[in-house]
Amino acid sequence: MKNWTIRLSAATAIVFLAFIFIPMNLCAEDEAKPSASADVGVFSQYIWRGYELSKDSIVIQPSVTVSYKDVGFNLWGNLDTDVYSDPRDEAQFNETDMTLSYDKSFGIVSMGVGYIYYALDAIDDSQEIYLSLGLDTLLSPSLTVYREISHLPAWYISLGVSHSFELPKEITLDLGGSVGYYASDDDAFVEIDDNGNATTNKYNALHNGLISVGLTIPVGKYFSVVPMIAYSFPLSNEADNLIKSTSLSDKSDFFYGGVTANISF
Repeated sequence: MKNWTIRLSAATAIVFLAFIFIPMNLCAEDEAKPSASADVGVFSQYIWRGYELSKDSIVIQPSVTVSYKDVGFNLWGNLDTDVYSDPRDEAQFNETDMTLSYDKSFGIVSMGVGYIYYALDAIDDSQEIYLSLGLDTLLSPSLTVYREISHLPAWYISLGVSHSFELPKEITLDLGGSVGYYASDDDAFVEIDDNGNATTNKYNALHNGLISVGLTIPVGKYFSVVPMIAYSFPLSNEADNLIKSTSLSDKSDFFYGGVTANISF
């Protein structure tokens, strides 16, 4: 019930923002115009920061973003078509994330700050704030620092690079990679030894790597289709033990893929 209330509140916020943006767009043509986008991704598995969050089921992940000038709001969800841990053989909408962000560019340097609320069905809800820095140069390097502020306080630091190659008919080949580092401040977020037992050491280690390859295929002026494949893997023995201890399939590396349909205007 709690998460449905949150989702209803988020939907109300989107409608409220739309009622603000539309009149502004119609009455002030010389002002910066609001923008919106929506997409739906269908993937073979849900992997997040190296963790396996689904098994043997397709996941569907819709997303809506509205923005005006430098401020944006995103609503994202995860629909698991067959939740592994639930005896009911049915699809479940088990996560809804809301992100409020502010992004600004200064020449080739971009900066962003934001707040994320993770509404989760299986565990306690989570909240993060983040700061990101990026460079509009070779490989588009970016650094994002996340801070969990609700429970199990921890830092997650992600360093990423990406590059797109232009192909015929405005198609692009998109390559990306990232590495993540976790540093826990909580006695409950601890290292796991080689036997699968919890230790008394707070988790502090290079965590996960991610490599992805995709194609962005335009379909008309506003639509695009993006097929992709990705490989997620641990970056240290500590990460391998921790990810395996939470894994649904006793694995720590995952190969998955899917396709996303996008509309933006």
